[in-house]
Amino acid sequence: MHTAPRADDSDTVAWVSPNAGPRAVFAQGESTGSSKQIATTGPILIVEDDFLVSMEIEAALADAGFEIAGVAVSAEEAVELALEKVPILVIMDIRLAGKRDGVDAALELFRKQGIRCIFATAYHDPATRGRAEPAAPLAWLPKPYTMLSLVDTIRRALAELGAGKA
Repeated sequence: MHTAPRADDSDTVAWVSPNAGPRAVFAQGESTGSSKQIATTGPILIVEDDFLVSMEIEAALADAGFEIAGVAVSAEEAVELALEKVPILVIMDIRLAGKRDGVDAALELFRKQGIRCIFATAYHDPATRGRAEPAAPLAWLPKPYTMLSLVDTIRRALAELGAGKA
């Protein structure tokens, strides 16, 4: 059965782009739409230290047709994988295993490789957003979120990245 879209203030996407405002996401039962159309020109790196969450993200992105560069659980691992796999973008949690957090990793990835992130996190307070601003985040996706909202956020970010290359 198809579930109708549902607006929910606790599950909205906060876009950084001036062209896209907050967007309501869909009910938990929605599928990610397995059209298998690959919309990227490169892999996507997942940085998430919660094993179950990272597995769900990986499955949803694969189902949506995206290539996965890998899954990192720490800032250090994220930087290493990004150097090796050169992702087009990164799905980044803020709180990670290890001494450094996702903002540190995002800043290093942007500074050294020009790779931008979508922050998918429960930690999106003004101070954290301010720290992350120099990394030019593509979007902020507050937890909890649905896999459909994540896939939609990625598609919008890829469209923004593609428009920037034109």
